[in-house]
Amino acid sequence: MEFSSKLLENAVYEMSQLPGIGKRTALRLVLHLLKQPEERTEHLTHALSKLKNEVNFCRSCHNISDTEICEICANPKRDETLVCVVEDIRDVMAIENTSQYNGLYHVLGGKISPMEGVGPQDLNIVSLINKVKEGKVKELIFALSSTMEGDTTNFYIYRQLEGMEVTTSTIARGISVGDELEYADEVTLGRSILNRVPFENSMKAN
Repeated sequence: MEFSSKLLENAVYEMSQLPGIGKRTALRLVLHLLKQPEERTEHLTHALSKLKNEVNFCRSCHNISDTEICEICANPKRDETLVCVVEDIRDVMAIENTSQYNGLYHVLGGKISPMEGVGPQDLNIVSLINKVKEGKVKELIFALSSTMEGDTTNFYIYRQLEGMEVTTSTIARGISVGDELEYADEVTLGRSILNRVPFENSMKAN
């Protein structure tokens, strides 16, 4: 792709580094921004700068938050004995949209993937185990994507919990094997939360 301007080329390159954005899409977005009033692009730049510099991660569940403890963890109406283990904040948003869950969350920040160089030490697993050790959590719901990496992560955490007094369950397989949680429709995802099964049973099914 030939560019008439080095500034344009640099902007397109940086935009194309975003997930799912190819060079042609990046060019279209950059040209769109060029046509906007200057204050519009300044608002976008300011919002991204504040996001990067000021965003917090909840000290309890690792969800993105504007405060030290996110609104979900700080809500006294949530069931603190029930914790849903998810890969990232997109999954929290997806489950919250179902209005079928009233417990807390624990965001791992990814899933174990040796092919991508992601091991247990790279995820928020230690803080999850410590949370269970405190004794307040009665049930953990594994709500990771139904992929090999998701199942591997579930099993690793399950083994770390051996000997602890906590029930482990996994969302019902209304979510197809190989599906990413964030793309499931709200009705299916809501039913999967409500109809969760003991984690041991899910291992036998596999």
